Amino acid sequence: MKKLKQKNSKSNINKIKKIRSKRNIISGCVYIKATFNNTIISISDGLGNVLSWATSGGSGYRGSRKSTPFAAGEASKKAALKVINDWGLKTVDVKVKGPGPGREAAIRSLTSVGLKVTSIADVTGIPHNGCRAEKERRV
Repeated sequence: MKKLKQKNSKSNINKIKKIRSKRNIISGCVYIKATFNNTIISISDGLGNVLSWATSGGSGYRGSRKSTPFAAGEASKKAALKVINDWGLKTVDVKVKGPGPGREAAIRSLTSVGLKVTSIADVTGIPHNGCRAEKERRV
């Protein structure tokens, strides 16, 4: 990061401002967590550093409208446009987790914004024996 020195006219104190250097990131990864109540989209670079994130609740939808595919698409567009403008991202791998209704809509809106989707993987957890069963009811 570059440091920029600025002199304050009222006093002799030097203020140091940090300027973020803009990197061009070509490929990244999009994580979509689609629950029954909300959809969370995180976009990261190849190392896993999160560049941008958005939720359907943060896009202005509340209550039952928050869990719709339209709200998930809007959140996905919001996060993707920020990454394209700030970092110059072009291609992404998509990892989807959860059973929510916003899964496909979020992926479709990524392609409509201009990101090239190279692969789609479902990383939803699978129970390997489930929770412990309830004890038998005695009558």
